[in-house]
Amino acid sequence: MSIGNSNSPEEERPSTDDRSEDRLVERSVEAPSIGTALKKARIAAGLTVDEVSSTTRVRIPIVHAIEEDDFTRCGGDVYARGHIRTLARAVHLDPVPLVEMYDAAHGGRPAPTPAAPMFEAERIRPERQRPNWTAAMVAAIVAVIGFVGFTAFGGDEEKAKHPVAEGSVSPQPAPKQSAGKQQPPAQTPQAPKPEPSDSAIAAAPKDLVTVVLTADVGESWISAKDHSGRLLFDGTLAQGESKTFTDKESVDLVLGDAGAVKLFVNGKEIKDRFESGQVERLTYTRDDPRQGQAQAG
Repeated sequence: MSIGNSNSPEEERPSTDDRSEDRLVERSVEAPSIGTALKKARIAAGLTVDEVSSTTRVRIPIVHAIEEDDFTRCGGDVYARGHIRTLARAVHLDPVPLVEMYDAAHGGRPAPTPAAPMFEAERIRPERQRPNWTAAMVAAIVAVIGFVGFTAFGGDEEKAKHPVAEGSVSPQPAPKQSAGKQQPPAQTPQAPKPEPSDSAIAAAPKDLVTVVLTADVGESWISAKDHSGRLLFDGTLAQGESKTFTDKESVDLVLGDAGAVKLFVNGKEIKDRFESGQVERLTYTRDDPRQGQAQAG
């Protein structure tokens, strides 16, 4: 007999359960947290928090909070998982293990919502309504009234767009011819060329610059501006046509064919001899008539 307690080798050897628990403890000690892993990967990639935030569009306070394993500022589990994936890709980490770590620490992923049965969708479908014939008839009547009104006003507008030209002679009925004599055809009278009347020229206000242009012997392109440079007219003045321009300080003119234009300034005719086809740049003030600052084009 042996006195005392003797331990067998089997009793001294640790059990399998103890060894597995030790391994789990070692792994938990060695494995970094989600925030630590993201922060180490960011530093290894040479990136700052500002750069990661600019790349991922995740706000800087949230990036700092996630690196400290604080997910309360993410706004919920769905947003937290999305931020983890985005930050992991930005610092070149695999996001799957990090998301699994988050799910294990926060109760796992939520179960998907089952789809509603087909018969319930059919039950919710609203019943087909009968057509409202009264509303359709009212709409048709309104459409007819609107069309009639548009046609009536449209005809008036077309007439307004094509007014009868001033000075045109209305057609005269043909004279009756006697049996023995033939009368010569009547000569159509020529419309006189409009010229500024003396009363109109004399009535030019003295506190304004008044310039009257008349295309006397042919058409001419003209341009007129006030003292501030605002364009008063830019176009062709047909033969016999007149234009009047006024301003409180000055009127600037450009005459494309100065020889074809008759010019009145402040009620008096400017009798400068411009040649046909000559381009003139003129400026007149309230102190004129005299030739403005003329520059031959």
